[in-house]
Amino acid sequence: MKRFHWQITLGIALVALSAIVYVIHYLIFRDTHHIFIYLIGDIAFVFFEVLLVTLIIHRLLSEREKRTRLEKLNMVIGAFFSEVGTKLLTYFSDFDPKLDEIRKELICTNDWCDRDFIVLSRRLKNYDYGVEIQKVNLEHLSTFLVGKRNFLLRLLENPNLPEHESFTELLRAVFHLTEELGNREDIRELPETDYKHLAGDIKRVYVQLVGQWLDYMKHLKDNYPYLFSLAMRINPFDQEASPIVK
Repeated sequence: MKRFHWQITLGIALVALSAIVYVIHYLIFRDTHHIFIYLIGDIAFVFFEVLLVTLIIHRLLSEREKRTRLEKLNMVIGAFFSEVGTKLLTYFSDFDPKLDEIRKELICTNDWCDRDFIVLSRRLKNYDYGVEIQKVNLEHLSTFLVGKRNFLLRLLENPNLPEHESFTELLRAVFHLTEELGNREDIRELPETDYKHLAGDIKRVYVQLVGQWLDYMKHLKDNYPYLFSLAMRINPFDQEASPIVK
């Protein structure tokens, strides 16, 4: 309310000053015709100025700022996959009983174009993701994720996060799984109902991880070929992956 009151006061003061200047102009030159010619002309230009500044320049600047924020956020996404994402994908995919149906399709190459990524994205929407919870070493998974809790918290605090809804949801899912595992005193002795609950949490992370990983691979291929090269050499879906250049 105080800020709004300050703006009204400033507006009234500016209008009053403008009126005073026009009065001084009239007292000196006694020419109302000249005053109204320029006054009406200036008012007419205001509408064009609003169009130019508000709708065009402001929008261009906003788009540029948005691209800058997204670029910074892609750096955050890269850090996430380096620290957490790629390891989780490798771990979960090892216990996906149907992965062989799509494994070859997930091995991207430098020959891929935008259409290849689009086709694979559509294919993945119909894929029946699953992780055999009985084969997952929940104790090892809990230790890994709890050890990354502070890192995940720092990512969640990033002010640019709302610009990327899908990555935000992925972070929330990973952090939720971390909390679920971290709050169990003895993760080796769990009832079947709890295993099913954790299987659902793991599947939620797995589904979102694959989709976000694919989007990030496309970003790297389009903008950073050297980073894409390494990402493909450590592809979590490639059983023969190796960082060594051959």
